[in-house]
Amino acid sequence: MSLEIPSRDELYVRYVDQLPYEPYPVQDAALAAWFESEQGVLVCAPTGTGKTLIAEAALFEALHTGKSAYYTTPLIALTEQKFQEMQDRAEEWGFRREDVGLVTGSRKVNPDAPVLIVVAEILLNRLLNRFDFSGVTACVMDEFHNFAEIDRGIVWELSLGMLPKHVRLLLLSATVGNAGEFVGWLARHHDRRIVVVEGNERRVPLTYEWVPDKFLNEQLVVMAAGDEEGPRTPALVFCFDREECWSVAENVMGKDLNLSDERKKELHDRVNAMDFSQGAGPKLKRLLHRGVGVHHAGLLPKYRLAVEDLFQRKLLPVVVCTETLAAGINLPARSVVLSSLVKGPFGAKKLIGSSIAHQIFGRAGRPQFDDRGYVYALAHPDDVDILRWKAKYDAIPEDTRDPGLMKAKKALKKKRPKRRETEQYWVEGHFNQLKAAPPGKLYSKGPLPWRLLAYLLEVSPEVEGIRAAIRKRLMDDPRIAAGEKALDRMLLALRAGGFVTLTPEPPAPPTTPPDAAQPPTPWTPILAQPTPALGKLLAFRSIHPLYGAFLTEMLAGADADERMQAMESTLEMPGPVRKRLRVPLRLLEAGALATSRLDAELIQRGLMAAKVEEDEEEEDEDDWRNRPPAFAEKLRSYFDHCYPDVTDVQSHPIWCVGELIEYGGNFNKFVTTHDLTKQEGIVFRHVQRMIMLCGEFERAIALDVHTDPDAGSSALAWRAELHELAAKLTESCRVVDPTSTDQLIARIAEPDVIDAEAAKLAGGAT
Repeated sequence: MSLEIPSRDELYVRYVDQLPYEPYPVQDAALAAWFESEQGVLVCAPTGTGKTLIAEAALFEALHTGKSAYYTTPLIALTEQKFQEMQDRAEEWGFRREDVGLVTGSRKVNPDAPVLIVVAEILLNRLLNRFDFSGVTACVMDEFHNFAEIDRGIVWELSLGMLPKHVRLLLLSATVGNAGEFVGWLARHHDRRIVVVEGNERRVPLTYEWVPDKFLNEQLVVMAAGDEEGPRTPALVFCFDREECWSVAENVMGKDLNLSDERKKELHDRVNAMDFSQGAGPKLKRLLHRGVGVHHAGLLPKYRLAVEDLFQRKLLPVVVCTETLAAGINLPARSVVLSSLVKGPFGAKKLIGSSIAHQIFGRAGRPQFDDRGYVYALAHPDDVDILRWKAKYDAIPEDTRDPGLMKAKKALKKKRPKRRETEQYWVEGHFNQLKAAPPGKLYSKGPLPWRLLAYLLEVSPEVEGIRAAIRKRLMDDPRIAAGEKALDRMLLALRAGGFVTLTPEPPAPPTTPPDAAQPPTPWTPILAQPTPALGKLLAFRSIHPLYGAFLTEMLAGADADERMQAMESTLEMPGPVRKRLRVPLRLLEAGALATSRLDAELIQRGLMAAKVEEDEEEEDEDDWRNRPPAFAEKLRSYFDHCYPDVTDVQSHPIWCVGELIEYGGNFNKFVTTHDLTKQEGIVFRHVQRMIMLCGEFERAIALDVHTDPDAGSSALAWRAELHELAAKLTESCRVVDPTSTDQLIARIAEPDVIDAEAAKLAGGAT
């Protein structure tokens, strides 16, 4: 006999009754709306309002009704965190931990569980590949304000349009400025009518304080000492430069942070039990022993996790971090401190965006520990010097007749500190401006990704379906029109590369100057029929797929060093790190492809001057002026010539993995030699991405071999070369951080569904 499924009213009562505390007003309103609504709820409330409690209600309902549910987040780290939390909740509700699964692309745990915690792209991939959603009752989209994110917002947008109508939505967002407009758009264009629940009050209110007269070290000592209400730590100190994080942490290390003897002992025991032997580890270990952590992308993953764990155990009074922490994992503190309000490259710093500022502010105040959170913004150190000087100077009366005071005032006047012309400053007004900034609005941003366009064309060559999706975007009419024109340009670029054929064919370029009195004949493609080559675009997810396909064709005749330079150039690397990893002079000499074909092509098209032999002294290895272009720069010039309308490719010449191999794969020796230990996490991620890229090029070459029997032994030799390179880099990474490396290998072994489609097109070759 089947068990009776409880009604929503019964589930609402059950859920609220099992809560350990009375819901906050916005939580109460959102829970009531969720169990009453037919199609879903949009919850807009500040960070720290306890939106997770609302999300858990949807999963509670799914488990108690024998249905399935998805919980999406924008970040792998946040997904992992929510997975652990939801497993704990399932156990508390009387279910198994195995009833909650995780799918991130990096790894899978219980992938057939009724409740799945996934990164947003996984949901979209499943929708695109027509996974069975008949048993899915709800989809929670956490951090939904990412809908307005330029690079990835379209993932949420397309998922909203493709989810079956019976799947109820629970959209959890920070406060937004146009919730009504958004739900109106959702109703008009996607036939979804959801309820809006908005709240403006935080569960833990914030106190804001501008600190004009203290240096950061002094401020942290005052915060650690606290007052009658206790210390203002633990604190997150936000810097907007990774190198600055280290210098700030080292300056704080020697200060009294008011850590009890009991906490000190536990901290020392835990730090000593961890391996901090290589790279930045010894430096970080010294800091941790003094109660100071560092957290940014320049740290190895294992070191970041160690800092997070110690902070969550309340063993670190201070963690110095970049703003990426505010937008990532949930790591709240009693206080946050902004050491600056401007960020950017030297000479071009700007006031931080209001959305970043509010994410940082929102990390202050822990609902389970604090009744108030504290946000401190510090004046520029130069302004602190000026303020202190003024206090001393003004303390001596102008009309004093005391010779000693007159002499002291004169000496002070000579030493008057001033602002520097090379510095960029901020004032209290900027802080007030950020506090009062209105919430951002939810609008469609960013172009249609090339890889997604390729996949949609594989599903159906009819362009009108894609065009209709563009017309439904939450944009004004001029932007929608621009989006349609951009689609036409993308299709023409795909045609130029031999990836699709278009119907009708585009008109031939005019042979005479256009007649102003007679406008050109409008052209609109109706069909974009894929050729076998389109599958190569689906093979690339780490880099621009069109550029990846271009390199696959070009590098067949290249030598190993040229291939390495070309591949490395496609992977993003911050400018300060790139400068230390320039392509060496010996590799600027022409290689096999440059000599046999590329240089001649560039000279013929006027993209490069022919080399003039001159009697010159041998060039200094460190003189980077007037050097010939690197091989990667030559390739990029040729690509830009072949695809003049493709302007979103990023590439920079670099020699990192190539030199790591020359060091025998000894990562620690490599970063130490180049003084990159403080940025080793960036280098490590670059090497890991190179491993992924090797696999992508292998799949693209497999497609070439499958579609072109004449590809020959050179393609097979290149595939073997890529496989060997990936194996060497994997071994190097395993020595450094085995856990994250094994997760990466799992991701490569279980490619996402679009990659699976590419493999299918290649006849299963991998």
